[in-house]
Amino acid sequence: MAIEEHVVRFDPIEPHADVEKLHAAAGRIKTAVEALLFVASEPLETKRIAKLVDEDEKAVALAIQRLEEEYAERGIVIRQAGGGYRFATSPLVRPAVEAYLLPPKTTLSVQALETLAIIAHMQPVTKGEIESIRGVNSDSVVSTLLDRSLIVEAGRKDVVGRPLLYETTQLFLESFGLRSLEDLPALELQPGQPLELPIES
Repeated sequence: MAIEEHVVRFDPIEPHADVEKLHAAAGRIKTAVEALLFVASEPLETKRIAKLVDEDEKAVALAIQRLEEEYAERGIVIRQAGGGYRFATSPLVRPAVEAYLLPPKTTLSVQALETLAIIAHMQPVTKGEIESIRGVNSDSVVSTLLDRSLIVEAGRKDVVGRPLLYETTQLFLESFGLRSLEDLPALELQPGQPLELPIES
């Protein structure tokens, strides 16, 4: 379950021809939406939820907004991530949750963050391409990122030797509080400047 710091507010619901009907539908599906968010292993988009509960997306959005308000002061809250919604731990309880979930040494090294930034901005990318930018062997850091499920193998490049390609995962988006790769800040480098991931983990 992702631990995120930034509260994401829901967009205002557009005017509806029958407000009472909309609110009634939201009330009727709220428990089903809550259950879906609870059992889902990935963020769920409102469009998919609407299909699962056989209801209008506006009703789903209102149901999610009501749930967000109900859970706002609890240890579990609703967050927007990866283009959808899911349950996540509240920032208020982050220290306790991290103490339970995370191993003693979990901070990524500067080298790992640098490699992750290259993959995030250039994906899919080969290890050779990563090393040509970093100027050093990247076997260890790539292995670390794979072990932590922040990147995955994404096939092979159609060149001589067919080297493996790497790309970031859904966990990467959630870990850095990104809804999609489009939320990545633009990467601007000066000659000789080290490559860094311009967001906090």
